[in-house]
Amino acid sequence: MTPEEKRALAEQAYEKAQQYELDYGCCPQCVLATVQETVGIIDDSTIKASHGLSGGGGLMAQGTCGALTGGLMALSAKFGRDRDKLDKGRCINNFKKNKELVERFRAEFGGVTCAELQQQFTGRTYDMWNAEEYKAFDDARGKQCAHATGTVTKWVIEML
Repeated sequence: MTPEEKRALAEQAYEKAQQYELDYGCCPQCVLATVQETVGIIDDSTIKASHGLSGGGGLMAQGTCGALTGGLMALSAKFGRDRDKLDKGRCINNFKKNKELVERFRAEFGGVTCAELQQQFTGRTYDMWNAEEYKAFDDARGKQCAHATGTVTKWVIEML
């Protein structure tokens, strides 16, 4: 694949992941489903396993942004250590790729946790377990979470 073709594929992945996030929510699943549909490497059980990572983990906002987590999982699906190689070293290349993604995400979005992004996107944080607060967050964020989801997916496709 030429660099131009890869860039075009990454742009298509951005659009698809962004639309999935707008239509269905659960940013890590949107990243992983788009990577699966774009280049493979992700199986359905990985997408399912990412569900609880949305909203910083358990919709608590304290952990890593779900879009970033989905991206980290996608990179690890390609470059990570296999189960039968747990005793064969650290697979440092995967950590380097993941570090690059985290640093790029932080530079672009001003943080890595869901709470930090809520603050960046809306000027405050929300309790996503409170229906009124969640609705307020959903209204206030507009397409910004979808943009983060699409952006991570685009970067991952470029990095694979």
